[in-house]
Amino acid sequence: MYRHSLRKRVAIAFAICVAVLSIVWGFAFFAAIRLSEDRVLTQQLQLAAANYPVMPANMRGYETAGSLPASLRAWAQSNPAVGVYEFEAEELHVAVIERGDAQQRAFVVFDVSGIEAASSEDWWLLLVITGVVGTLGVLGFGLGVLVMRQAVAPVAQLAKAVADIDVEHLSTEDYKRIASSRFGDDEVGVLAATIEKTLERISAFVARERYFTGSASHELRTPITVITGALELLEQSELSQSDKKALDRVRRATLDMKTTIEMFLCLARETDDGLYHEQFLVTPLVTNAVELQRHLLSRKLVEVEIDYLANPGVNGHPQAFAIAVNNLVRNAFEHTLTGQGPVTIRIDERELLVTNQLSSGFDAQYSPTEASPHGYGLGLGIVERLCERNGWSFSLRADEKRVIARLSW
Repeated sequence: MYRHSLRKRVAIAFAICVAVLSIVWGFAFFAAIRLSEDRVLTQQLQLAAANYPVMPANMRGYETAGSLPASLRAWAQSNPAVGVYEFEAEELHVAVIERGDAQQRAFVVFDVSGIEAASSEDWWLLLVITGVVGTLGVLGFGLGVLVMRQAVAPVAQLAKAVADIDVEHLSTEDYKRIASSRFGDDEVGVLAATIEKTLERISAFVARERYFTGSASHELRTPITVITGALELLEQSELSQSDKKALDRVRRATLDMKTTIEMFLCLARETDDGLYHEQFLVTPLVTNAVELQRHLLSRKLVEVEIDYLANPGVNGHPQAFAIAVNNLVRNAFEHTLTGQGPVTIRIDERELLVTNQLSSGFDAQYSPTEASPHGYGLGLGIVERLCERNGWSFSLRADEKRVIARLSW
């Protein structure tokens, strides 16, 4: 479509604009000069016609300073240098020339009274010239804008095409709008081709993601369902006390695995189906998390104190909040040694605080974005990602005595 590159088109457009403006300004100055010449000649002819048949002698020569008009004698006696002088009050122009002897001066006096226009006419002429110059400036600006707009038109066209695209719902018309064949082989065409390839990769990635999450959802939930059914059958049989404890551990692990699988699938999906805008209460989820993780304190002399300062409602994904709270509670229980309690959980109107005494195995410089291989549940990095996805905030502060995890909304 375009034979030249964008850079060359911009350079050509700028050159054309400068050339046109230069030509216009040249004609304007030429016209002003001609107008001035015609104006002077017209004034002199009008003066001659007014004194006809006596021709005005408005230009005369004087050989000595004493022969000059009385108003110029004092100036001439000061021995002025060779040149041309103007006396506005007397309306005279005087040329000082050298005679044969360099010490002597001759004078040529040109009386312009009646030839020069009145001051009021000069102001009107200045006003007209200013109007013409302003008009030319506006026309030049408009011409520059028009030329540059034509030069960058393909860029604007591509930008508009990209702005109209809905990335989440790509259609055939979207690909047609940004087809590189519409923009030629210049820089804009290269950019359009890159955007086209990027959208194709995004579309392919979204298709793979939907296929994977759909397949993984079925394949991962099926064994969990089988295990859950087997546990229900085992519960109906007669079991020893130790077998019941083992069955409880398996049930808890199965429930954790089910919740984790569902949350990971939700994080992997591009769409959330409105799950991230549910309203839920914090207190039941915190209480449930404490009960699920209480087995970690079964052999420790550690108390758990829960301060219910409020019962706030939160907008977001309830499973995501439950997993985040479970992870924080698990970390607190696991890293609290015997006699180092209590573990304090405080529920406020805008935040949840989980505080535990710092054990020797916990690094105070631990970063919440790092995944830990030593039993930190899903890892504090996952908690941070869950909070970011739901619009919550998470922070971890540790000193020499205790660790405080804060989840606010």
